[in-house]
Amino acid sequence: MKRILIVEDDPSIANLQKDYLELSGYSVTIADNGTDGLALMERERFDLIVLDIMLPGVGGFEVLKAVREKEDIPVLLVSARAEEIYKVNGLGLGADDYITKPFSSGELVARVNAHLNKYERMKERFGKEREGAKLTVRGLEIHKEARRVFVNGKEVAMAQKEYELLLFLLQHANRVFDKEALFERVWGMDALGDASTVTVHIARIREKIEDNPSKPQYIGTVWGSGYRFIV
Repeated sequence: MKRILIVEDDPSIANLQKDYLELSGYSVTIADNGTDGLALMERERFDLIVLDIMLPGVGGFEVLKAVREKEDIPVLLVSARAEEIYKVNGLGLGADDYITKPFSSGELVARVNAHLNKYERMKERFGKEREGAKLTVRGLEIHKEARRVFVNGKEVAMAQKEYELLLFLLQHANRVFDKEALFERVWGMDALGDASTVTVHIARIREKIEDNPSKPQYIGTVWGSGYRFIV
């Protein structure tokens, strides 16, 4: 049975979501604030999180950041805020979906089902252990131990940071990262330069692995948010 954590400060909404998800066969736990939600995640394992943005104390975005430092499970943000900036920020921080209140419980169950099924397909594709020696997506292969990249069987020469950036995006497939986040993760906090170098490296990688860099099939641009590896 898949386990779902709902982090929602409105008990009527949280209990309604819980009822519908349990009727669909899920085990559901509720936290009514961000602090308790993070504490539950430290103690227990969940398969998906339904996370409200406007929470007392530790807000939803802060919870999402903490989750993404440790977990790769689906996170569905819910909020009464329909402004685009909230959606952009949430997806840029690594959320898998953004649902604007009010929404039907049936829609929530459908989205939960879809994201869990997608996550399971990704695990099957990459194997249960993503840190394996070889990663393959369509015609692209990365041999981690040898630090070599192949496209349709032909080896592609990669500079060190190009390789590290491609590997990072592939290991976090379908996650959206903005330039600042990628610069911090790949180059490090103390690196010289700025996040604009990410754009340059993405362009170079596309030239090497894409059939048509202007219409990429591997590294996509999410306008206003950043980049993601497409699976």
